[in-house]
Amino acid sequence: MANFQAGTAAVPSTQVEISVACRNLRDRDAFSKSDPICVLYNKDVRTNSWHEFGRTEMIKDCLNPDFVKKFMMNFMFEESQKLKFEIYDVDSPSSRLEAQDFLGRLECTLGEIVGLGGKIEKKLEGIKGLGQITVRAEEVSSCKESATLHFNATKLDKKDFLGKSDPFLIFYKANEDNSFTAVHKTEVIKNTLNPTWRPFSIPLQTLCNGDYDRSIKIECYDWDSDGSHDLIGIFSTNMTQLKKGQCPDNDYDCINPKKKAKKKGYKNSGQIHLLSCKIEQNPTFLDYVKGGTSLNFTVAIDFTASNGNPSQSTSLHYLNPYQPNQYSAAIQAVGEIIQDYDSDKQFPVLGFGAKLPDGSVSHEFPLTFNPQNPYCAGLQGILSAYYNALQKVQLYGPTNFSPVINHVARFAETNRDGSNYFVLLILTDGVITDLHNTIESIVKASNLPLSIIIVGVGNAEFDAMDVLDADNQRLCSNGRYAVRDIVQFVPFRDFLGGKFGSNMNISQAALAKEVLAEIPDQVIQYMKAHGFKPKPAKSDIQLPGQQSNVPSQPPPSFQQSQGQPGYPQGQGQAMPQAGYPGQASFHGPPYPGGQSGAPPYPQSTPSANTQQSGAPSGSAPPYPQGQGLPPGRPPPPQVGSQQSGAPPYPSQGQTGTQQSGAPPYPSQGQTGMPSAPPP
Repeated sequence: MANFQAGTAAVPSTQVEISVACRNLRDRDAFSKSDPICVLYNKDVRTNSWHEFGRTEMIKDCLNPDFVKKFMMNFMFEESQKLKFEIYDVDSPSSRLEAQDFLGRLECTLGEIVGLGGKIEKKLEGIKGLGQITVRAEEVSSCKESATLHFNATKLDKKDFLGKSDPFLIFYKANEDNSFTAVHKTEVIKNTLNPTWRPFSIPLQTLCNGDYDRSIKIECYDWDSDGSHDLIGIFSTNMTQLKKGQCPDNDYDCINPKKKAKKKGYKNSGQIHLLSCKIEQNPTFLDYVKGGTSLNFTVAIDFTASNGNPSQSTSLHYLNPYQPNQYSAAIQAVGEIIQDYDSDKQFPVLGFGAKLPDGSVSHEFPLTFNPQNPYCAGLQGILSAYYNALQKVQLYGPTNFSPVINHVARFAETNRDGSNYFVLLILTDGVITDLHNTIESIVKASNLPLSIIIVGVGNAEFDAMDVLDADNQRLCSNGRYAVRDIVQFVPFRDFLGGKFGSNMNISQAALAKEVLAEIPDQVIQYMKAHGFKPKPAKSDIQLPGQQSNVPSQPPPSFQQSQGQPGYPQGQGQAMPQAGYPGQASFHGPPYPGGQSGAPPYPQSTPSANTQQSGAPSGSAPPYPQGQGLPPGRPPPPQVGSQQSGAPPYPSQGQTGTQQSGAPPYPSQGQTGMPSAPPP
């Protein structure tokens, strides 16, 4: 009893079943058709090498195989699981692939397959005209059910000398070796012999390993303040019986073994009654993704002067031509995984703590320098916009988080139907200067479809970040507590050196695993708290008479379709013109203040975006504009999946995804978004 923790259980990894089919394979046999086999490889990020995961069966004389053998793989959201499928024509009894004819390959990530609804179809690569491959990933059908149980008791034994009893129940799962493990404890009902406990929900995987006939032991105790709880009685049941609901079969005699052995005519120590049993599917993160929920990823980068002069190698923003700095590495590590779950691969990227060319200090400006389009195309677009911004802004300060949190929270507030979930990645080097406002913003955003990841770069003290992480206690602001924990903080230095060595790929993979591990559970928490069930997965089978959902033309580029808002896409209304209070450089839709139950977010401090001159209090002196890159330096290293021949960084004047001819900054009098999107 001393080490008992109610309701705790190990959650098994989600498994997916990967199936492969091919069409129109090349015929490599002279007198018959090819005999194809599929070999699956996964990539080890530590060694950057491919390892064979498994093989399908070989299918004789077939150019359109549907392989029967499946691959079972653990799905881990927090890791980039790179896969390679290679198709061979088996010509030799040898298992060596070198002895077989190569028919083509596909490289992708497991997240990419899941993010596309569990199915990816592409042409095989390697040689022209090799046919097509279809890969499906389906969650293994395991027990995803939960039971909501409601019990009461009558005529329990009196255990307290000066009172009645203080009863509670403990539920035990039967193990394979006939031992029992405690899985749930009810609350204590004080001073009663006829308690009614609150209903509780528990996964059947936790309660009985999903086996309806496995024994469930329930013990009833009288609570004592010193921990020496007195046993009232015991009974056993199983889910096959409990699922019948309230009936005579679910009225149980509570038996005390010692009393039964000593007392003649002993009947029971009271009765426990099941009042209700409701069994329902327990949705997973993959269920929501397959149902169309999209993760909207936003990056916010710290451009304060405490990062150091970017032209000097000691700066955290220094662009080393041979390896990425910590900002670039963190963006790559997290963005590489998140991008697979965003349908359009368009990501807003914001900066804070910088002086812009017009002299204003901003804690919320788009790195595209186009307030009408803050989006960057893919991971490479994010990095390009970051590198370009370093050449255009002056590092300044202070370090304020609340403006960028409020920025994303405003969009999350207007997209609360379960179809969108927002993830904000904040990259920062130092001590936060608006801690009170940031806590208030996080508390108010905790009821929104939003998660915040903070990665600390450099060697500064990050004590305040641990407060925001709130793993030990909920955040509180002005007497109001956060509904849930939505912040995850990790210092990047914990993944550099030591057991990770000098391999940046290993450090990036470890960082991504650490900061993204909580996202699936946070998505599920939000959905369940607001009653959102996963939508049915989109079928790829077109029934007779149905319209095809395959568009006749490619989708329009950002904001080019009539009536689309700036952010996120998919809402049929124009972007409102009103912007953030007191902000001159970048505007989004107003927070829907005045709505029932929706308190407005706190405004930025007066100096947030209007400071014109003078070094900010408590920060390092600003660096002169134009010193983002030293003259004559070699270009930074190429990153991401950049195509051959493309310059690794935008030339002076390029601004990420900015349209040609668009001014890099709004004019002096510009204060809001246009009512219609730009062409």
